[in-house]
Amino acid sequence: MPKNILTLFVWTLVLGALAPGQALNPSELKNPAMRALQEKYFGQLQNVADEIHAHVFPNSFYASRVLDLDLAHQEKANQRSLRFDSYKGKTVVELTGNYFAAYVEDEMDKKHRAAATCQDVVLPILQIAVPVFQDMPEVDGFALEISHQVRKKVMGSVREHPENLVVILDRDAAVRLVSARTDRERQAALLEGQTFINAEQFVLTLRDDLGKPQIEDSDAPSVARKEQPNTWTLAKATNFPAIRPSARSAAPAPPAAVRDTSREALSAIQASLQGTIDKIVGEMDGQAGFVSYAPPSVVSFRKGAYLEFSVNSKLPATVAGSRYKLAALAFDDHIAHLVRPIAFQFQGDTPIDGIAFSTTIHTGTATAPVATAGKTAVSDGTQAVEFFLPLESLRCYESYDCTGQQLIDAGAILINGERVSLDLQTAEADAR
Repeated sequence: MPKNILTLFVWTLVLGALAPGQALNPSELKNPAMRALQEKYFGQLQNVADEIHAHVFPNSFYASRVLDLDLAHQEKANQRSLRFDSYKGKTVVELTGNYFAAYVEDEMDKKHRAAATCQDVVLPILQIAVPVFQDMPEVDGFALEISHQVRKKVMGSVREHPENLVVILDRDAAVRLVSARTDRERQAALLEGQTFINAEQFVLTLRDDLGKPQIEDSDAPSVARKEQPNTWTLAKATNFPAIRPSARSAAPAPPAAVRDTSREALSAIQASLQGTIDKIVGEMDGQAGFVSYAPPSVVSFRKGAYLEFSVNSKLPATVAGSRYKLAALAFDDHIAHLVRPIAFQFQGDTPIDGIAFSTTIHTGTATAPVATAGKTAVSDGTQAVEFFLPLESLRCYESYDCTGQQLIDAGAILINGERVSLDLQTAEADAR
């Protein structure tokens, strides 16, 4: 009998170590303060972990002590992951896990993959965890580290590699995120936090005018998409207003007010916005490709004050065509992805009339200095393009009430110093 009891005890320990959705045992935490919290709130952690495990995700999800495991090893691995941790001096509720969705690299870029995992995994987990911990004075925020798979064809064979998404939110932002009723409110809450892909910081945008691209599930039966309605509406095409690309007359007109654009006035505006400018550059530098020697500055254009960002746009070396085609591709593939997170920083009354993006388009054949307002330094293989976009039109686009074409029509586009009309659909007709 004692032998049987000992055997049962050992098996209980083994099964407990492998049980899905378990909170981390307090004794496994080295930080004394975190270990004390883990002991104090272990019951709440366990309840949250159990609820996360019971949630039906679109693809298989496992809490895990280790990222980047394949499915066979994951099913046998230690799945105790939910814990308290310290991040930059703040206490966060943290969860690590592996999500077995396989995104096709050629069909979904990094931004869309991150948005899909955020929708399918990060948001439901926060929806479960935040209400439990939001009123605990010791909790400053939440951190999720989720690995998903990226599928790519290499020399005729399909291979998968992991990609790791990290989302960190302070408590107030997390509460606003889970209580938000609109995509715009959710986006605003996410922008207050930090997001990383493979340790590289970037801005996570939940959707764009194209909606959410199709996700290809892994061939393995255990990671097939489960049949359950998804209550999250982010990144779905049905959320977007029915705006025809040709309905160009609906774009708002540029502001008619004349602003003081003297050097002193522009310098004062620059000074008042410098904190916001520094925040944008710090959070978006890796994604935006800002030019280090041409920092954002307030410039005068058509009797208005525009905050101009100088960036480099890199197109594949195989892309060829007219300057209009290159400008259209630069907007769709690069500039458009910067518009919403930057425009969002300028809500309410602001001292500027619009935002400008001055970019040098590189097609892999040459390099050239970035263009700035009124300058047209260009060398072979590059085009200097400036997008001057009025603030009201930016807000229309940011709230998904205007298309990219309407935004461009409301602004002014300069290619190599000359103003042009730019029809995205026509210019890109032979682009891809």
